[in-house]
Amino acid sequence: MTRPPYGPISSASRVEILHLLQERPECTIAELCEATELHANTVREHLQRLIDAGYVLAETEHRTSRGRPRVLYRAATGTDAASSPIAQRKARDAAARGDLMRRIMPGTGTDSLPDDALHQLDALVGDLDEAGFDPLVDECGLTVDLTPCEHAAAQADHRDVLCQVHLGVMQGVLAEAGGPLAVEGMRPSCDPTVCVVQLIVR
Repeated sequence: MTRPPYGPISSASRVEILHLLQERPECTIAELCEATELHANTVREHLQRLIDAGYVLAETEHRTSRGRPRVLYRAATGTDAASSPIAQRKARDAAARGDLMRRIMPGTGTDSLPDDALHQLDALVGDLDEAGFDPLVDECGLTVDLTPCEHAAAQADHRDVLCQVHLGVMQGVLAEAGGPLAVEGMRPSCDPTVCVVQLIVR
């Protein structure tokens, strides 16, 4: 029995908001309301959920003129300009858990990847598990198999946007963790529930 999709990006509205922020950084609530046709309070609730997950950052606008500064929202990408303290903490916690598991259960890691790459995978698996996936990682082939993707099945009409958002989130998690791994893309498949993500060493 598969688990129903849950988590910060299980909602179609949150996926739409995050997609907008990945495409167009520094949006206001008013701009997001206009683009999504959602009420401001609904957008605020969705944004707070995304902020709490480490996927979105909120910054108060620096103004040189009179008037109340606006709050600007952007997707967390793991770069210096868009790094989330929440995502950083989650990555550190995941690395500590991974190191402990590898000490207790020798042979669970691989000698082909350096520690920082293993820590990136720890962070990625932790984030995907929190999002309702059951990731299967091939450390030698650098693939992450998310099949069956319950998110794609639940939001089949928006699969392209959904996959783009998930890949952007995965890249952000890898960047926040720090290391040589990056998302190359998703392997093509005719089955919308089949999802294998290919990673690369930069």
